[in-house]
Amino acid sequence: MTKPLIAVLIAVGVVGVTNAQEKASAPAAADPTATPLKVQVTISRFQGDKKLSSMPYTLSVNTSTTAPGFQEVSRLRMGAKVPIMTVATPGVDGQRMAAGPISYKDVGTNIDCFASTTTDGQYKVTVTVEDTSVYSEDQSPPTVKGSPTFRTFVQTNAAILRDGQSTQFASATDKVSGETVKIDVMLNVVK
Repeated sequence: MTKPLIAVLIAVGVVGVTNAQEKASAPAAADPTATPLKVQVTISRFQGDKKLSSMPYTLSVNTSTTAPGFQEVSRLRMGAKVPIMTVATPGVDGQRMAAGPISYKDVGTNIDCFASTTTDGQYKVTVTVEDTSVYSEDQSPPTVKGSPTFRTFVQTNAAILRDGQSTQFASATDKVSGETVKIDVMLNVVK
């Protein structure tokens, strides 16, 4: 082989490898049929008719035409870890109490949201809400003194909504505290 021919073959090989690397490193194309949505989930607590709290959470989610996978679900996690001391055990000499090890319990709000487009141009929005909190001293059922008592609300629901529409996903009353928890969801198309 001649030197010019070898140089041309090397140049073509380098260009081919470079083009292949550029194609491999290019980001995957976004789903052209996906619609960006803003979903607002509001968790409200009532004692009778008196509103105790109203916590809004806003998630961005893109509609998907396939079953929800990790990348199609918008996930929100907000909370803290509460220390819990396990039951004390008798000390070595039988008189002193030794504290047990400390473990931690997650409290806070977890929200997962998935959306898809329906055939009539509306949106099917599936929302899972998990809200865990510590009872206040006056609401707590009888337990070991000094140990926190936790309450958890978990709800999954799906609704068909139009742009700008809202609905109440759930309403439930805590049988210990008497508080009513309401979950409202509103959908807006991002333009």
